[in-house]
Amino acid sequence: MNIPSELKYTKDHEWVRIEGDVATVGITDFAQSELGDIVYVEVETVDETLDVEEVFGTVEAVKTVSDLFLPLSGEIIEFNERLEDEPEVVNNDPYRDGWMIKIKFSNPTEVDALLSADDYKALVGA
Repeated sequence: MNIPSELKYTKDHEWVRIEGDVATVGITDFAQSELGDIVYVEVETVDETLDVEEVFGTVEAVKTVSDLFLPLSGEIIEFNERLEDEPEVVNNDPYRDGWMIKIKFSNPTEVDALLSADDYKALVGA
């Protein structure tokens, strides 16, 4: 299981890459493997400002539909539009091409509440 050490994680199996005041968010390798083949990613919250842990979209796999929870409060400034035509990219490359949204986050102290790679490994038993 791939859990890059430079990223932060949530208990909801999302990863977060912090660059200045922008966070790129996707689901972890563990999450995509648990979901199975992803067939649709829906994010209709671009340009909206949401609080931490609010639902920002859904990911649909062959077996199930799962909510996506915002890891940091802020404005959703971008959606990875490639996922509209190629949702399977999330399965193939969850940490690079399979990213889902970018957030201009508003509360930097929330970053401290995210899990380190080691904490996330302990959570999923890796």
